Amino acid sequence: VQLQASGGGLVQAGGSLRLSCSASGRTFSSYYMGWFRQAPGKEREFVAAINGGGGSTKYADSVKGRFTISRDNAKNTVYLQMNSLQPEDTAVYYCAARTWGLGGLFSRPNAYDAWGQGTQVTVSS
Repeated sequence: VQLQASGGGLVQAGGSLRLSCSASGRTFSSYYMGWFRQAPGKEREFVAAINGGGGSTKYADSVKGRFTISRDNAKNTVYLQMNSLQPEDTAVYYCAARTWGLGGLFSRPNAYDAWGQGTQVTVSS
């Protein structure tokens, strides 16, 4: 599985961005997908996850109510809509896929076996 993230950029505090992650593979709808982020000098942290059908989601407390994860299985794409962005949201954002094993909305990075290249999100104050 290959993942390609896009949509990052520079935005002012309070603004919005939508990240996209396109995936290869014929069984995308069976993959649990996640978004993670990593700020300089910090560990990679969980942001959001979604199940294969899109009906179940999970969010980190820090983004709950501001970010929304969704997917379009017809387009093999998962999205992260980010609203009310704050400077502390500045990071490289990565999409990840869990393509085998027991399903679940996992928040630990090692539960995912495929990763995109990352897209930079910078929020200015």
